[in-house]
Amino acid sequence: MVINKVLAKSILNKSNIPGVSFCLNPYTGCQHACRYCYADFMKKYTNHLEPWGEFVDIKINAENILSKELKKAPKKRVLISSVTDPYQPLEKEYGLTRKCIQLLLDHQFPVSILTKSPLVERDIDLLRNFQDCEVGITITTDNDYYRKIFEPGAPSIEERLNTLERLKKNRIKTYVFIGPILPMDVKVLGDRLKGLADRVVIDKLNYPSKVRKIYQDYKIGYALSEDYLRETTRALEEIAGVPA
Repeated sequence: MVINKVLAKSILNKSNIPGVSFCLNPYTGCQHACRYCYADFMKKYTNHLEPWGEFVDIKINAENILSKELKKAPKKRVLISSVTDPYQPLEKEYGLTRKCIQLLLDHQFPVSILTKSPLVERDIDLLRNFQDCEVGITITTDNDYYRKIFEPGAPSIEERLNTLERLKKNRIKTYVFIGPILPMDVKVLGDRLKGLADRVVIDKLNYPSKVRKIYQDYKIGYALSEDYLRETTRALEEIAGVPA
């Protein structure tokens, strides 16, 4: 893993994601190294030759820049993060996400967080003091066998489910992002999600060509079909019983 410290020009960037006004990414690159990740387009903005998932740039001035930007920005929803996991392992050492969350809390900006990591629990003391805050946990399958294939550096499914439970116990609004839909036992995952999320967001694989060979090698090509994606989406919405 190649780790660089960089100086960012900005940290609070306008977003076209529905329901979100700004995106905040304390890092470029991600140690989770998910094989399907759409965010590898960010590589063109770096000087890295390494494959996506094998480098991380740490925006060491994120806190200072955000402090200045928040003074001028309208108080609208901020997504942490859109092209990296804000709680990847490096966050334990550098704490950039926590520092940024503290600033957002000081100004009471509405915040939405998306992660695969239980490390988000470290910041429950801050998150429960927001007037408007939600934490999303990405869960793409119920099966750690497939998780290890597609998300080799990410925490286990069980850890993510446990994190959802702890967030709910602390009265923090939660959502589950099932995206992309990987091979799964729909009933198992749907049953596990009951009562753990205020809403569920479901998305299919955006760039199947990136991982088609993996699906072929593991003989799970059926999971790329439109029929599978449509039926899995329908079943998840029905079983989980949570609005999108």
